[in-house]
Amino acid sequence: MINIAVVGVGRWGVHLLRNFLALPQVNVVAVVDPHADRLAVVQQQFNLDKNILLTTHWQDLQQLSDLTAVAIATPATTHYALVKDALNWGCHVLAEKPLTLEPGECQELCQLADQQKLILMVDHTYLFHPAVAGGKTVVQAGKLGDLRYGYAARTHLGPVRQDVDALWDLAIHDIAIFNNWLGQTPTSVQATGKVWLQSKANTEINHFPSGLADLVWVTLTYPDGFQAYIHLCWLNPDKQRRLAVVGSLGTLVFDEMSSSSPLTLLHGEFERQENLFLPINQSQETLELEKGEPLNRVCNTFVSSILQNTPPTISSGWVGTELVKILSALTTSLNQGGQEICLNGQ
Repeated sequence: MINIAVVGVGRWGVHLLRNFLALPQVNVVAVVDPHADRLAVVQQQFNLDKNILLTTHWQDLQQLSDLTAVAIATPATTHYALVKDALNWGCHVLAEKPLTLEPGECQELCQLADQQKLILMVDHTYLFHPAVAGGKTVVQAGKLGDLRYGYAARTHLGPVRQDVDALWDLAIHDIAIFNNWLGQTPTSVQATGKVWLQSKANTEINHFPSGLADLVWVTLTYPDGFQAYIHLCWLNPDKQRRLAVVGSLGTLVFDEMSSSSPLTLLHGEFERQENLFLPINQSQETLELEKGEPLNRVCNTFVSSILQNTPPTISSGWVGTELVKILSALTTSLNQGGQEICLNGQ
């Protein structure tokens, strides 16, 4: 059995708790949240066993001698200290994205996990979505022809974060998917944005000197010249969760808001007749997907990695580190008014 503590049972952490409670290989031994009322809510919601430690103090976990793992779903600014503590206590860690706000901190945590021979995994839930797995198969099988560009939109009316901006809150999902589908990471990035709601800089978070951007436009440029464009906004009631890759033979669309299927392949290309370009071979293919909750797959993968003592390849700490490097470069671009930033080593 894996004895696990869930740290943070807010909007997302409560779903982690639900999934770990349902896994037969897992024994939830503690729940930590700084708000006592949240602990009371989950205790009643899940009818938690009286032997489960419910505490508002993170350090109380040190008294649990048989603690195997920790799942952390707290604000991003707290991740570094919590993950480092847990690894030093000899615990495997599943951390909510982003791993931290600093690439150097991410690298340090990954190296510490490797040294301790512990699993460090980041909850990039979309990488476990059946539509993302299916989309990667389509793209890498060459069914889109020559890849031309990609685009994504992630908008809604909230939730508005107070620890990170819309870029750090939302972009990581689409960047992770583009990287996964393309099998590569960007060589350069650009970002521009607007601040409306929280214009006063948070002195504790020096990433955001102009405040927390509510709207962000992102451009990612990959080694082969492919570019992806991302629209991010948490101040727009037009809810969109849509990502597409366009090729010479068609477009692959991942649309979470679709009422039929989230993954659709739109076939179509041009035939040239003298000076005209005429569309041909147009059709729409709804792709069948495996069933399953992505977060359940995240939790199962974390547990399997611990039991097999094998780091996960799909969402390891190192994958999380690469994404934080990209986000950090985008923040630099955003703070410089859209300056193109080349990524180190690219």
